[in-house]
Amino acid sequence: MFALFKDRHEAGRMLADRLRNEAGARTVVLGLPRGGVPVAFEVALALRAELDVLPVRKIGVPGHSELAMGAIASGGALHVEHDTMEAAQVTQAQFDAVLARERAELERRERAYRGNRAPAPIEGRTVLLVDDGIATGSTMKAAILALRARHPARVVAALPVAPAGIETEFSSLVDAFVCLAQPTLFFSVGQHYEDFGETTDDDVRALLQRAWGGENGPTR
Repeated sequence: MFALFKDRHEAGRMLADRLRNEAGARTVVLGLPRGGVPVAFEVALALRAELDVLPVRKIGVPGHSELAMGAIASGGALHVEHDTMEAAQVTQAQFDAVLARERAELERRERAYRGNRAPAPIEGRTVLLVDDGIATGSTMKAAILALRARHPARVVAALPVAPAGIETEFSSLVDAFVCLAQPTLFFSVGQHYEDFGETTDDDVRALLQRAWGGENGPTR
């Protein structure tokens, strides 16, 4: 199976072309760290929009961390996949233990990426919520819950790739779902990229500094 995108930066440039009708003068682009930030950077650059991050963490099934039984996002939002918990026979105590670890990591990332900088204002604005792709959608759902509490005018889920048909799960959560490709054969997000190397904390910080500092990137 051939890859759809060279890397996250190319995917972001392609996604930006599809998002031009969604963006306005007060649009803010939020990347989901870590892999969504390079995509979001390119979207914000092309649309001349403000860039920020919305840290999220998947809550993985014990022993199968890639299988999401929920997710959390900055601001206290929690999304739980009860069916997955039941199928994997995860107890509440096990769930709470994983949740505590992920909350600590979420707080660490929030400090690492933003420092003392306040989050971008959201109320009354159009938000383009960007990731490098979704498989189950848990982290995106947690991010949307966090955003709704901040009263945006519109929320647009924006993705290079997602499984076919998954947009129906978001129909009541977002105002628009924009996705470049929704293949029927979907095993992982990474299979659709030639280069799907890890995005590090340093990568995220560097892109945010370029955006916030105006160095070859979008500005506030």
